[in-house]
Amino acid sequence: MFDLERWQEIFDTIRKNKLRTFLTGLSVASGIFILVILLGFGQGMRNGIENEFKQDASTSVWVWPGVTSKEYKGLNPGRRIQLVNDNFDMANAMFKSDIEYGSPRIFVRGVNVNYGKEALVYGVQGVGADFQFIENAGMIEGRFINYSDEASTAKVAIIGNKIKKDVFEKVDSPIGEFINISGIPFKVIGVFKEMEDREEERIYIPITTAQKAFNGGNRLNNMSFTLPPVENFDQAVAQAVNFKNGMRTYLQQAHIVAPEDTGAIEVWSAMEEAKRYYGLTNNIKIFFWFVGVCTIIAGVVGVSNIMMIVVKERTREIGIRKALGAKPWSIVGMILHEAIFVTAISGFGGLIFSMALLELVGPHVEVDYIMNPSVNFNVAFSTVIVLILAGTLAGFVPAWRAAKVKVIESLRDE
Repeated sequence: MFDLERWQEIFDTIRKNKLRTFLTGLSVASGIFILVILLGFGQGMRNGIENEFKQDASTSVWVWPGVTSKEYKGLNPGRRIQLVNDNFDMANAMFKSDIEYGSPRIFVRGVNVNYGKEALVYGVQGVGADFQFIENAGMIEGRFINYSDEASTAKVAIIGNKIKKDVFEKVDSPIGEFINISGIPFKVIGVFKEMEDREEERIYIPITTAQKAFNGGNRLNNMSFTLPPVENFDQAVAQAVNFKNGMRTYLQQAHIVAPEDTGAIEVWSAMEEAKRYYGLTNNIKIFFWFVGVCTIIAGVVGVSNIMMIVVKERTREIGIRKALGAKPWSIVGMILHEAIFVTAISGFGGLIFSMALLELVGPHVEVDYIMNPSVNFNVAFSTVIVLILAGTLAGFVPAWRAAKVKVIESLRDE
């Protein structure tokens, strides 16, 4: 039942001790505020990392050659490994059931790119038809390279959306236009879009055309693959590790590299990298929880101390109440109501302010590996409820002390 007199007593006590009540409430509110902000930025880090991995297929595996660092089978260290077409073909055959998409790649260097009289300074790469799915290159106009283009060594090119904006702003569409690569005309057949502008500063041509037209021979700069989707994250990581180890073993044998010389053949797995980053964010999140909870505990201890002071100040009043017939639980309720009120108002105040700050500022945060900091409202609300319960327990000890005060001793108290 709503007791108006009880609430009047609570507000009278607060008015008499404005500064003390404000500082106590501030310590509680700051605890919730700090916890919510920390959890928000923890989620922002996770969002940022997920966004980074979305740029390429999540199950992608990339292979590129390095330099040997160990002597092996009579061959001296310092050899530069060169991947070739046979390596890609053999890998596709050996790991056929483990590969979803695969593409070789060559970087076409030392060429001049022109559109009409305008010189272009964008990179040219020769890739396979599956590279679109490995790189997550979304087509916004035309199409990507296909298997027919590879088989016929077609002189076709796919450009990034940034190149379209920078170079082809005077035409309705770049599709059908020609760009010259070292004097050889290539027809633009598609425009792709990536998540970052720098990824759109590329011109893709068929891998076979790149090798034949620009003296690439059968050489490759790297190979990339995606693995089939599986049921859960742990299975995906295990699948990636097995594929990575198998690929490295094959290439080490093919190029006569010592098994322990991992730098000669570099194999990078997106799933392994994701696991490492997610493990890091989970540890950071645990640390944020620890800091936030410690701050909240400090606020709750402050509430308990203030309630003890209140009991000490009101000892004579409590004695009079008991002399007039007030029951112990009535005294307990009086003290607890004030503790709960201060904790609840402060907790919800800190929650509302922190959530509003994340809502307003979060979408505009532009920091590497942090994207749209936010926190689950249910988690934050549950934390406030736990805080109120903790405040209730913190106020119970002083309240029980008040209920145990003996009337004679309390009336003598000055």
